[in-house]
Amino acid sequence: MSSQVQADARLQGAARRGARRPDTLTARVAGALLITATITSLLSTGLLNPVFSGSDYLVKIAAHQDRIVAGSFFEIIAAFASAGIALSLYPVVRRHGEALALGSVGFRLLEGGLYLVAAVGTLLLLQAGQHAVAGSPIPPYLRTSGALLQTLRNQAGLIAVLAFYVGASMYYYVFYRARLIPRWLSGWGLAGTALGAVAGLLVLFRVTGYMSTTQVVLNLPIGVNEIVLAIWLLVRGFGFPATGSAPVRRETDRGSGSGAGSPTVMESTPAEGSQPGGRS
Repeated sequence: MSSQVQADARLQGAARRGARRPDTLTARVAGALLITATITSLLSTGLLNPVFSGSDYLVKIAAHQDRIVAGSFFEIIAAFASAGIALSLYPVVRRHGEALALGSVGFRLLEGGLYLVAAVGTLLLLQAGQHAVAGSPIPPYLRTSGALLQTLRNQAGLIAVLAFYVGASMYYYVFYRARLIPRWLSGWGLAGTALGAVAGLLVLFRVTGYMSTTQVVLNLPIGVNEIVLAIWLLVRGFGFPATGSAPVRRETDRGSGSGAGSPTVMESTPAEGSQPGGRS
């Protein structure tokens, strides 16, 4: 009897480990993309913002062309990584909320597309800056073109960030409800996206400036949270509910007797936080 129990326990453990393997890969891919998106965004911001600040930005662009090219490259990498985060999480998130999973993918794809628009604006500014010469008056048409391209770049980046807050809050809510990660971490993510959204709206309605101290400070919680989430997914992965259901061996009796000769039936017991069929 004890050997049968041990065999059942081994089978159950093997079934759970097999079910967890795809989600472990998903967690690691998502964690790597989170780190990639965060690092490349910080690098592009650090490279480009000092050049694009001030009224003489066209002259500074002409003097720092390599820096602009590098910043544009990191913007493009960040765009694809940001879109890839929701795509990589989709197989797990959809089992606990298909509509929210689709919504998060849609908003983060929008975010990535707008980051690409911002990168194009950066490269166009590079072309405009090549006609500016230090110590010489800048032609009015060049100033106008530069101002329009700056507006395009800034507004595309701002709307992309707002799309990120909406998309990220969707999968953070699913994480919180289904306990796919610790609730302190998913709750932190929800609070961070709310603060970031407030910052974005303040910039949108010109209460504060783009990349102002207020905006940066309000975005710090979600920025740090993304790194912590990435490390958690890489090291720990998702909680058991991410696997949907765990096979459980249960012995049922044929007739009124029990013991030898009783058939063994495999049943699927939904994990906590999920419902039959994998949807919540």
